[in-house]
Amino acid sequence: MTSPLSAADRQIGDSHDRAKDAGRLRAVAGFARSEAGHAAILGLVGASMITFGGFGSGSVRREDPLLEALHLSWLRFGHGLILSTILVWVGVLLMIAAWVRLGRCTLRGTTTLHELRWVVPAWTAPLLLSVPMFSRDAYSYLAQGALLRDGFDPYAVGPVVNPGILLDNVSNVWTTTTAPYGPVSLLLGQGITSITGDNVIAGTMMLRLTMLPGLALMVWALPRLARQLGGNPAIALWLAVLNPLVLIHLIGGVHNELLMVGLMVAGVTLALDRKHAAGIAIVTLGVAVKAMAGIALPFIVWIWMYHEREKAKAEGREPAAPFALFARTAGAGFAIFAAVFAICSAVAGVGIGWLTALQGSAKIINWLSLPTMLAHFVTVGTSPFADLRLAPVLEVTRMLCAIALVAILLTVWWRFRTTPKQAVLGILVALVAIVVLSPAALPWYYSWPLAIAAGFAMSTTTLMILVGLSTWLMLVFQPDGSIGLYTFVHVLLATFAAVVAAKSLVTVDPLRLRSAPAVADAWDTHQGAAPVRD
Repeated sequence: MTSPLSAADRQIGDSHDRAKDAGRLRAVAGFARSEAGHAAILGLVGASMITFGGFGSGSVRREDPLLEALHLSWLRFGHGLILSTILVWVGVLLMIAAWVRLGRCTLRGTTTLHELRWVVPAWTAPLLLSVPMFSRDAYSYLAQGALLRDGFDPYAVGPVVNPGILLDNVSNVWTTTTAPYGPVSLLLGQGITSITGDNVIAGTMMLRLTMLPGLALMVWALPRLARQLGGNPAIALWLAVLNPLVLIHLIGGVHNELLMVGLMVAGVTLALDRKHAAGIAIVTLGVAVKAMAGIALPFIVWIWMYHEREKAKAEGREPAAPFALFARTAGAGFAIFAAVFAICSAVAGVGIGWLTALQGSAKIINWLSLPTMLAHFVTVGTSPFADLRLAPVLEVTRMLCAIALVAILLTVWWRFRTTPKQAVLGILVALVAIVVLSPAALPWYYSWPLAIAAGFAMSTTTLMILVGLSTWLMLVFQPDGSIGLYTFVHVLLATFAAVVAAKSLVTVDPLRLRSAPAVADAWDTHQGAAPVRD
C-alpha cells in the first residue's frame, strides 16, 4: 500500500514537473517572439524552401521514378526547373539573412548559447529530407561503398567496374577514380548499401544520418574549444555550425567533411582538456574518414608536451629534456594512431591505397585554389603574345604551390609550439594553407579551418570578413553541383550579396532601403566584450 507521505511526495514531484514544462513553454514562446526567434523561424523557412526546390534543381538522380509517381517530375524541366531554382536561391538567401540577423543578436548577447543549440536541429531537420544539394558526391560515396560490399577494392578500382543504378548517378569525372577516403568512410558506405541495396533515396537518407554525429560533436566541442582559447562560445557555435555554408553544403550536400571536422574538433578539444590519448584516438578516427584531419596530430604533440612540463613543475619535478619528452609523447601518439587506424583498416579489409587516390582531386579545376588562379592569370595575361595552354601551366603552378605548402607546413609546425593556444593556431594556419595551395579547392573545404578559427576571440571586422567569405562561397556553386565561378554575372551577384551580408552584421539596413537611415548596432568592436550567456 502506498503511504500518504509517498503520495504527497508524488504530488509535489508532479507539480514540479508541470512547473518545469510550463517554464520551458514560456521560454520557447519568449524566444519565438524575440529578434533571434524571428531569425530562427526565417532560417527554418529558408531551409524548407531549399528542400522543396531541390527536388527539381538540386543534384537530382538522372532518372527519378519517385518524382514521377508523386507527379512532381515537372519541377525538373522548363518552367518547373526555373521555379524550383528560384525557390532554392530564395531559400539560401533567407538562411543567410537569418544567420546574419542571429549573429547580430549573438554579438549583442541578447541570445544564449542554449537557444542557439536549439536552432541547430531546427535548421537541419528540413535539409535531412532534401536531395543532395550543390554536389553529387553522395552518389560517389554510395557507389564506393557498394564496391566494398560486392567484393571489389575501392582503392584499386573505380565505380565503373560495378554497373548499376548507383553508378548511373555518379559524376562522370569520378566513375573511374579510386576512393580517396579512409576506411571508416568506406565502412559506412558498405554498411548503408548492404542495408538499402541500390536504393538511392534510402542510401542518401542513411548517409546523412551517419554524418549527424559529426554535427553533434561540433555542437559539443566548439563552445568548449572557445572557452579554452579565450573566444566566445556562442559566437563559435553561430559561426561554425549555424553558418549556411556548413549546414547547406555539409548536411544538404551530404559531405563526409561533417564527420571528419566534428571528430577533428572534438579531438583537439579533448587534448586541450589534458585527455591527450583520447584526443589522438578521436582525431585518428577523423583521419579514417578523410585524411585532412591528420593535420591536427603533430600539433597535439606540442599540446601534450606542454601539459607534461606543467605537470612536472606542479609536482616539484624537473621536466624531462625537450628531445626526450618529444620522443615519449610523439611515440605514444604515433602508437595510438597506428593502433586505431590499423583496427579501422582491418575491419574494412582494406590497406592504405587511398593515400595515392588523393591525387584524384587534381581533376577538379576551378580558381578557388591558388595554383589554378595563377595558371589562369598566366595563360590570360600572356595570350596577346603567346599561346600557352592551361594544362602545362597548371602543372607548373601546382608544383610550385606544393613546394610552398610543404615549406609552410613545416615552418608552422615548428613555429607554433610554445603553448597549447599557439598549437591550435598552428592547426588553423596549416588548414588555411592547405585549402589555398592544394591543387583543388571546393567551397565546403573552408569548413575545415572555419571550425578551428571559431574558437578564437575575433574582432567584429574579422567576423564581417568571415561572413562575407562564407556567403560568397555559399553562392558560387549551382544547386545541381555545377560551378558558377566562370560566369561573370553569377560571380558579380555573389560578391554583391557577400558585401551586403558582411555589412548587415553591424548594420540593420546596409542598403538604406528604409525610410529612416539605418543605424549601426552599438557594441564593442571586440566580441569578447559581449556577454556570454549559457
